[in-house]
Amino acid sequence: MTARRIINWAIGVPIVVIVIAFCVANRQWIEVSFDPFSKAAPFATMFIPLWALFFAGIFFGLIAGWIACWFAQGKWRRAARQARADLQGAQDEAQRFKREHQDLLNAPPPPS
Repeated sequence: MTARRIINWAIGVPIVVIVIAFCVANRQWIEVSFDPFSKAAPFATMFIPLWALFFAGIFFGLIAGWIACWFAQGKWRRAARQARADLQGAQDEAQRFKREHQDLLNAPPPPS
């Protein structure tokens, strides 16, 4: 095994053990309310295990981060598209010049 693979295992296995221990230790169900106005009779409530709330937060955080990065990198994707279009235009122009040069070489000499 390579050193990188050993390091990945050495870091990954303890993290997995800690996450599993967290899930087992936090099996109790909690009430999650989405109504900020009424604490006595909330409008939107659901009961979920604490570990599920934890993982849902991580999941939505990852998705939000992915979307933010995608929008932030838009200018680089646009620049890459423009560079590809410029390159294709330059290649087309080079091919046209090669064809014109070849046509001049293959043209019959002018009558004298």
